[in-house]
Amino acid sequence: MKKWVRKSFMVMVSILTFGLVSPSQLMNNINAGKPSDQATAPSGSFAQTPKIAEESEFNRERFMEDLLKQAEEQSYQKFGSKIKPVIAQEFRSIILPNIEAAITETAAQFPEEDLRNLTITEQPSGGLSEKIFHIKNSETNKDILRFHVRRDQPPQQGYWFNFHYHTYHDNYQNHYSLGSIYWAKNTPPKWMS
Repeated sequence: MKKWVRKSFMVMVSILTFGLVSPSQLMNNINAGKPSDQATAPSGSFAQTPKIAEESEFNRERFMEDLLKQAEEQSYQKFGSKIKPVIAQEFRSIILPNIEAAITETAAQFPEEDLRNLTITEQPSGGLSEKIFHIKNSETNKDILRFHVRRDQPPQQGYWFNFHYHTYHDNYQNHYSLGSIYWAKNTPPKWMS
């Protein structure tokens, strides 16, 4: 947060509370609060307080854990109730570690102030579309990574799910393989079915 905004906020708090709460007490309370306490803060004139604490207490490891958890959840949502039971175990042991490595490697390239702007898309695409999820910069609204799964049907081999990703470094041109999972000889159901 910019220094002038923080200073203005402190002056405003001092004026509004008529000295009952000093700015240093307020900041100590904010910094001592737990994330779960901040999430349940009442709305009103101090509704911005948790955001200040979150910004000053950015935890890279926790942020990455949350991002990776969302990536796994989006993947399972993409598979739907028909595909997930069949491939979930292989996905978890073969593909998910590669997704985590790709996200972690890319995130390492970003300084903390840019990393906190990375978000994961909220909805995978269904039907026959490849998109599982994208990771984008919320300020620029540009994709950083695009995670996809394609249905392959090599001759006489049945159906395979080919997991791969694209990166902004090469303008999303190359496929970076995450691995493949065999489905069966019969046609798989549509995604999210």
